[in-house]
Amino acid sequence: MKKGLILSAAIILSSLASASFAGDAATGKAQSAICSGCHGANGISNSDVWPNLAGKKQAYLANALQMYRDGRRKNKMMSARAKNLTDADIANLAAYYASLK
Repeated sequence: MKKGLILSAAIILSSLASASFAGDAATGKAQSAICSGCHGANGISNSDVWPNLAGKKQAYLANALQMYRDGRRKNKMMSARAKNLTDADIANLAAYYASLK
């Protein structure tokens, strides 16, 4: 019984987490121009200083952007870029970069 409850809770939490990160990749692509200066036009950085974003998991990308926006993750440049992003903007950008190879 206890094992079944834990499994049910895990499934519910997983579906809630996925729903909160749903975004539109086409809209995210249109919004990604500001990101491409450092992270590359297709999410592949031209420098070892900035990470590649292409193919990263959508939930990871969304969480990282939310943390920069909210000040829980510190980086002067990323915090400045993320501070005006809405949850929808973040979801769209995360969907776009996650869709790339």
